[in-house]
Amino acid sequence: MAQPSLGFIGVGRMGARMSRRLLAAGYALTIYDTDAAAVAPLVEAGARRAESPAAVASAADIVFASVPTPPVVEAVALGRNGVIEGTRAKIFIDVSTTGATVAKRVAEGLAAKGITAVDAPVSGGINGAEKGTLAVMVSCPDATYETVKPVLEVLGKLFFVGTQPGQGQTMKLLNNLLSATAMTITSEAIVMGVKAGLDPSLIVDVFNAGTARNSATQDKMKQHVISRKFSYGFGLALLNKDIRLCMAEADALGVPMIVGSAVRQLLSISTATEGTDADMTAVARTVEAWTGVRVGEK
Repeated sequence: MAQPSLGFIGVGRMGARMSRRLLAAGYALTIYDTDAAAVAPLVEAGARRAESPAAVASAADIVFASVPTPPVVEAVALGRNGVIEGTRAKIFIDVSTTGATVAKRVAEGLAAKGITAVDAPVSGGINGAEKGTLAVMVSCPDATYETVKPVLEVLGKLFFVGTQPGQGQTMKLLNNLLSATAMTITSEAIVMGVKAGLDPSLIVDVFNAGTARNSATQDKMKQHVISRKFSYGFGLALLNKDIRLCMAEADALGVPMIVGSAVRQLLSISTATEGTDADMTAVARTVEAWTGVRVGEK
């Protein structure tokens, strides 16, 4: 059976790395991004440039989207010159973090054109995208899953979470809620320890040897906070957006989020003080500023 032709809309930090993996796997790939500088290296690697999402959907059987916000996802899928105006694509795979509400709206809109929407948000950061070790949270009809499975396996480990639009997106928001909570509370704990005179690296070692171990202690605190690099690769503003989406969906479901609301508040403050271009690990700087201490290297 011949490989499907693929399209990719949004080739930024994550999309570019996923696109390279698809090219390396031998797929024909047509790409679009508003940033010409992001497109050029992939064209050199063998991708074909398109002038719009509609043009991508006219050249490919399956179209991916990796874009920053739900409104952009909706515009790319359903807007003028969007995927819905393409002539070839029958499957739209959203690897962005969009939220269930927009995912359902996109699925309904595309279905009217005979295009099946697939939730496939990913977790694992730019390193996971580079290495093909992302966690991919998929929801779509069973038959569609069998079609997209070989393609998605190029990107990482698949978790088929349901058949309804939005279920993959809900799973991703839950994942990011826990990731954000780990980052914020670990920042507070380590700043408190440093204020009390403890060595920050030793604090992390103790956490990782015991029951406090989490994603922040394992791959963020030493590498990006204590080192003062603040370069994990996931934006603070994007994480703030994801947690706000999660809180909105929890509210719609009638689920109280007491801890989640506190995490949202800290991320909102940190985004305002550190700037929209800051890395997610920069939330530690906000706690430092309030406490009057500096974690890590001088």
